[in-house]
Formats: sequence, C-alpha cells, structure tokens
Amino acid sequence: MESENKHTWRTKLHEIIYEADTPAGKLFDVVLLIAILASIILVMLESVSSFDEKYHNLLNIGEWIITILFTIEYILRIVTVNKPIKYITSFYGIIDLLSTIPKYLSIIFAGTHALIALRALRLIRIFRILKLARYLGASNQLANAIKASRAKISVFLFSVLIASVIFGTIMYMVEGAESGFTNIPKSVYWCIVTMTTVGFGDIAPVTPLGQFIAAVIMIMGYGIIAVPTGIVSAEYTKASNTENKISDEEHKQLETVVLNSQCCINCLAEKHQDDAIYCHKCGCKLHHD
Repeated sequence: MESENKHTWRTKLHEIIYEADTPAGKLFDVVLLIAILASIILVMLESVSSFDEKYHNLLNIGEWIITILFTIEYILRIVTVNKPIKYITSFYGIIDLLSTIPKYLSIIFAGTHALIALRALRLIRIFRILKLARYLGASNQLANAIKASRAKISVFLFSVLIASVIFGTIMYMVEGAESGFTNIPKSVYWCIVTMTTVGFGDIAPVTPLGQFIAAVIMIMGYGIIAVPTGIVSAEYTKASNTENKISDEEHKQLETVVLNSQCCINCLAEKHQDDAIYCHKCGCKLHHD
C-alpha cells in the first residue's frame, strides 16, 4: 500500500513538473518561466552600480529565494524519474544545473553570481508549454540546408581567410607601423574588420595607396556577405522542392498526427501522440491510473 502511494505521488508530481497537458503542469511551467525572468532581471539590476548600492540586500535576498526554489525544483526532477542519471546528463538537466549553481559558487568565488544569467537558456521550455514543437519543421529545414551547405561554406570561409592574410600583409607593407599597422596579425585583424563592414575605426590607412586598397576591400566585403546567403538559400529551395513532392495524402496523414507534451517517466522521451498509451521509445506506460 505504501509503495502504491509512493508511486502515485511520484507519478502526479512527474506530470506536473515534466508535462504541460494538465492545468497544474501549465501553471507550474508558467510560474517557472516567471521566476526565470525575475532572476534575470535581478542580475541585470545588480549590474547597475547606482541601483545595486541602494538595493543590494534586497536584490541578494531575491536571488537567494529564486536559487533555493530552483534547487528544490532540480531535486524534484531527479526524484520523480526512474532513471535520474538520464535527466542529469540530458540537455535540460545540464542547463538546469548550470542555472542553479552560480549563486552557490559566488560564496566561494567572487563575481561568479553573474553566471545566473545562464537561466535565460531555460526559457526554451516555452516551446513545450505553447506546444510550438510541431511548428519547428521550417527551422529543421533551415538547419538541414545549412548542414548541406557546410562544405561549400567552409571552402568559401577558407578563401576569405586567405584573402584577409594577403591583403593584411600588403597593408602592413604599404602603411607600416606609423599608421598603426605594427605587425601582420594586426593588419589581418584590420582587414577582417573592414571586409565584414564592421569598421571599428581603431586602425585606418593614411596613404593614398592604402586608402585605395581599403576601398577595394570594403567593396569586396559587400559581395562576400551575399555569398553564404546564396549558398544556404539554394539548399533551402532544393529542400523545399523535395518536400513539395510529397503527395496530398501523405500531407493529410502528417497533419492528423497531433503531438502532446507527455514525458516518459522512464526514459524522458517526448513528442508522443495524443492517443499514445505507451512510450514510443522504451514502451513504458505513459499514464498510471
């Protein structure tokens, strides 16, 4: 009887913490996101000297309260799964740990509390709350296009690097230390900054020949920016055309597949269909009566 009660509270707590299909689960995730935002705002306000001098104790207390809440949440996430190591070593588990320990580290190492800003990474949980995962097909398509373009982009970037070294060396020879081009690495740095149209202005050519070369590099920069975009766009268009070849019947079948936020208590697998009874990965029962 005791084991059944233990199993019941663990299961209910798991549904609240890991899932967003129930009102309690949605409320938990919304409160969690509000706490994350509040924590980030506190860190930002603490970085403002005038504000921190006036409200330092209040900000510190607020950060500790949120840190303790996150610590309790982290422990509960470990307790409510069958395989704690699976959660601890997962992407979300690592992010949750990194967002919790900075405040504790600040007791030993001064200044590390600023790492609390890592909690912003936890905001990606909003995709699960709003069930936006099913709409991420376009982003996956873009990621695949970038992956397919990596060879061409790598060759292009290598060519740009070679051009930067060549032009940087030329500028070093033309301008010299008098104009700030004290060595070749610094000249290459200037060339990269100029070619990417950033232009910090910390180094600038003064000779007519150097200015002419700089103008050529700037014009090249505008053309260079467009090349990777064209490569990725071509791959993206190719992927879109391939997807458009899917039959209307297959599209209808894909549209009828509705995913929910059910999370397996055993292996933490997600993206189950609404009518799923068992986990699609390990076969564990999703709902415990």
